[in-house]
Amino acid sequence: MPMALVVLGAGALATARRIQARFPESRVHGLASRVSADIAYDDFGAHVRELYAAGTPIVALCSAGIVIRALAPCLADKGAEPPVLAIAQDGSAVVPLLGGVRGVNVLARDIGAALDVAPAITTSGELRFGQCLLAPPEGYALADIEQGKRFVSDLLAGETTRIEGHAPWLDDAALPRADAASRAVRITPLAVSDADSLVIHPRCVLAWIEDSSRDDDIVERVRRAMHERGLAPLALAALIAPVRDMTAQSLADAAHALDVPLRFCDAAPFDVSDARDIALQVRDAPIDVQTIGRARGTLTVIGLGPGSAALMTPAAKDALAAAQDVLGYETYVRMAGPFRDDQRVHITDNREELQRACHAFELASEGRRVVVVSSGDPGVFAMAAAVLEALDEGRAAHPEWSAVKLAIVPGVSASLATAARAGAPLGHDFCVMSLSDNLKPWSVIEKRIAHAGEADLVMAFYNPLSKARPWQFDRAIEIVKRYRGVETPVVLGRDIGRPAEALRVVTLGELKSDLVDMRTMVIVGSSTTRVVGDWVYTPRWYG
Repeated sequence: MPMALVVLGAGALATARRIQARFPESRVHGLASRVSADIAYDDFGAHVRELYAAGTPIVALCSAGIVIRALAPCLADKGAEPPVLAIAQDGSAVVPLLGGVRGVNVLARDIGAALDVAPAITTSGELRFGQCLLAPPEGYALADIEQGKRFVSDLLAGETTRIEGHAPWLDDAALPRADAASRAVRITPLAVSDADSLVIHPRCVLAWIEDSSRDDDIVERVRRAMHERGLAPLALAALIAPVRDMTAQSLADAAHALDVPLRFCDAAPFDVSDARDIALQVRDAPIDVQTIGRARGTLTVIGLGPGSAALMTPAAKDALAAAQDVLGYETYVRMAGPFRDDQRVHITDNREELQRACHAFELASEGRRVVVVSSGDPGVFAMAAAVLEALDEGRAAHPEWSAVKLAIVPGVSASLATAARAGAPLGHDFCVMSLSDNLKPWSVIEKRIAHAGEADLVMAFYNPLSKARPWQFDRAIEIVKRYRGVETPVVLGRDIGRPAEALRVVTLGELKSDLVDMRTMVIVGSSTTRVVGDWVYTPRWYG
């Protein structure tokens, strides 16, 4: 999971960026009122508690005391806590605080190397042995944290140990070894009960689910099969199923419950001829599940908001952080960055929406995590409709597209962002229209403007004017004036949410085409819309 580099002010930003250069998948979280960062937050305590609850590794560039006081109410299960570190703002100190069994000391050493400082590691076992026995590397799982703590305490008290199984990460550890030791570090996929051993399970077992349609629970079937073979549940590396079952929710639920990846193959990747139900394969070493079949691909269409990182939703940021491929019009893709080296970016022309959507489905069908970006909200004159149109027209020729897990993540639209800057002009019934006639006849636009005017709706106009459409805006306003007085307030918001944003309020009588362009949102009030000081609002009542 990507780390959260949490800063309180600009003084820590340079150090955070140095760490981010070493861990490019990480994101800098900055206090919104003090610093511009990748992700903005408003309350330090609430934000770090939320990150902690989500299991996100936290690197806080502030005093250790601030972090301890913020997280104290959350501390309960040592085995479940994510790594938490406090880093001096100038990078002169690296202090691991929490997450000893989740690799916090390893992370502290890596960050220390990036900052050229020695981390302040205080874990007794690690200081004595040069290795945290309770934090095995990826691909291995500690069987019992409480038994593990007793085991380390015994070694610190003078007991010796031997190694049973393949544990290359312990080769250079300064353990008190003895061939005849009564205590052992046992690396085994088997479920063993041994009070004198530190048991570590390699994740080396694959489970093939031939039939996901049965009424009985997949989780129980897998656990029963593992038990019959004497295998520990923590030795399970992945569930594997036929590609035909890629959309089966029961499989996704089972993988989530068992906390393992779910992969799909055209055929079982090992011999399953003797299996009566769940087929298991036990390998000699931890399995890289990325080499087994493919995952169910995901295609997420997100809205970036009007342009400011502070107005991008957390769900959109999470989707970007998880993405392997990001597609979109160049301006919006640049807004979505920066990207990691392992993320692929696909930039296309703004007029190639259907081709972009089809390309996104092709990538997701390969099992990749794909994100299509739009500005504002993806469902408002943007890519969500194009993606669904591509699916509607293409699924007959590409049935694999229907297996892609599709999600639409909302964003702050330009009309809502402009309205918020102005006050509440959309406080009562309103409509949203595009004045572009590229995809619909101008006659339809005129009819809709007239009906909206007659209905006394506030009107929010997208795409009001372009070089290719120089006269349509004035014509639209002529129609509006049939139903509105010349004193009707009109809000003009240009590049709202971006550095060059400009907001202006004029009357309908003053409104002319030379005041707007394609980057201007035009909100025309209803008969009840008011101006109070610098604010524009439409009352919630009507009478």
